[in-house]
Amino acid sequence: MSASAPASVRIQSATPADVPTILELAEATWEPTYRFIISREQIEYMYRVIYTAASLERQMTEQSHTFLLVYVGGQASGYASFSAQSEAGLYKLHKIYVLPSHQGQGLGQQLVGAVEQAVRAAGGRTLDLNVNRHNPALAFYEHLGFHRHREEDVAIGPYWMNDYVLRKEL
Repeated sequence: MSASAPASVRIQSATPADVPTILELAEATWEPTYRFIISREQIEYMYRVIYTAASLERQMTEQSHTFLLVYVGGQASGYASFSAQSEAGLYKLHKIYVLPSHQGQGLGQQLVGAVEQAVRAAGGRTLDLNVNRHNPALAFYEHLGFHRHREEDVAIGPYWMNDYVLRKEL
């Protein structure tokens, strides 16, 4: 492959066997994503709660979260997770992260598109997500057609996430 040829991009569903890959990606994306938004102590606490192998496996098996992995040239480069909510037709995008070295290449947009396609195929009509009110990714989501639905403050242990709930009608 020449240096100018784009690497092939593939998005596929993850299984519990992919948890180590998701953990590697989380390790590389979590701190750079949040270091300018929340304290180091909060980053470390939340990471320990959300990103253990057992927690990710529970999210997949007990909480019915679907995880997608994006591969660029055969290398795992990002992931997303989503699930149906109790309200009919409503789904939630729980996670979307792309390696810092691969940001700006359209992978996040492709992941969101894959989530939207899967949600529509499952009969979903609305996709929500939470984003910290100070997260620069807010502009990315708004560019993709999400709008500010409401504000929500979420307790995670002794810490608070001050979020917008963004919504997109599919």
